[in-house]
Amino acid sequence: MANEGQIEYESILCVKPEVNVYRIPPRASNRAIRAADWKLDAPDWTGRMRVTARGKVAYVKLEDKISGELFAQAPVEEYPGIAVETVSDSSRYFVLRIQDDNGRSAFIGVGFGDRGDAFDFNVALQDHFKWVKQDNEFSKQAQAPDATPKLDLGFKEGQTITLNIGQSKKRDKPRPQNTSGFGLLPPPPGGKLAPPPSSRSTNQNTQPSAGGSQTGCLLDLDSSNSNSVAPSNPSTTASSDLWGDFDSVSPK
Repeated sequence: MANEGQIEYESILCVKPEVNVYRIPPRASNRAIRAADWKLDAPDWTGRMRVTARGKVAYVKLEDKISGELFAQAPVEEYPGIAVETVSDSSRYFVLRIQDDNGRSAFIGVGFGDRGDAFDFNVALQDHFKWVKQDNEFSKQAQAPDATPKLDLGFKEGQTITLNIGQSKKRDKPRPQNTSGFGLLPPPPGGKLAPPPSSRSTNQNTQPSAGGSQTGCLLDLDSSNSNSVAPSNPSTTASSDLWGDFDSVSPK
């Protein structure tokens, strides 16, 4: 029933263009209904099926294909239930409980020529009553919101919490590689790395050798000069001897 001031709209759940209707024998016992007991080759009526919903109640309507005149309808308040039943020997046939405006009811058999049409009819009713079940659960929760205990996540008196923000693990930075081609040995454990030799120390180490070579050359030059000066004395002596000879010859 609709609430006061609210209007219920009729929605269409499923439409099938062709469905067959059969008269079924009265149920003699509680055994399952079988479609093989019907006259499947001679249906009593053929028309269109339209499944609608108004509120929580679904309606299976059998209508004329051309004029749309209502032949019979079956109100469905729950599914599966007595209003729509399946048969035991086929998935294409169902039993409907139809009702008129005066409240009189009767059971008829309906069947689909295509198995896919029967599947769509079954799923349309299942989806509708699944929604009805969820709506009932939401209504119960709205009426009793405090029925379930609530979880208290608040801090107790004197309770604190510590957050470590911005602290990340330190990563070892890779050592830069020496591009000069001469690798440096790692420092000894617990010691300091000695500085590389500078150009000044290299020059200081090479100067003594250069100086030694220069002094050696100077000594050689001195020795050569001394040697070259020594022969000059015989020439002077020779020249003096020659003049001596002339002196010795002139008195004669």
